[in-house]
Amino acid sequence: MKTISELLEKAAARAVPVVRGIPDGRLADGTPCSEYDVRALLNHLFLVIDNFRILAAKGTPDFSGTEDVVTGDWRGRFDDETAQLVKAWAEPGAEEGEAGGMSMPARTVGLMVLGDLTVHAWDLARATGQDFVPDPAVVTGLEPGLAAMAPQAREMKVFGEPFPLAPGATAFERVLAVTGRDPGWRPAGR
Repeated sequence: MKTISELLEKAAARAVPVVRGIPDGRLADGTPCSEYDVRALLNHLFLVIDNFRILAAKGTPDFSGTEDVVTGDWRGRFDDETAQLVKAWAEPGAEEGEAGGMSMPARTVGLMVLGDLTVHAWDLARATGQDFVPDPAVVTGLEPGLAAMAPQAREMKVFGEPFPLAPGATAFERVLAVTGRDPGWRPAGR
């Protein structure tokens, strides 16, 4: 079984080019997350990355931030922030015990941020007309974990209702569907 940091490193390697490829002119475009446009989803992803880095160190996160961090060299900062996230989860003990103030097993919390990084990279790619193919090891690591978390995530309004799939769906399509996403989503009018 791969460590969370190994999986996050693979996920970041696929997410960073997507973020780098987002043109400024697309920041107001819609995403598969109907409550977020591209800018808001980027701000959310930065907040998630920062807080899950804190959780890896057994600290107390603060998810209340609403600051717009998509300013200046935000693409370069995304590279740096994801590298810091990977490093935090590689520290001895990061996957042991409970993570920060979440009262959940640390590995489960690590899978949560792995899911956010991977699924939101897909969201951003779809919203901005880019290709995105997740690392197969990441998908293998995510699928059972997200399926197990899904009922609680739906109660917390983090996941939508599962999207119905045809037989023969890929593993990543199943990951997207369990979070409530339509794997065939495309921006309106594009």
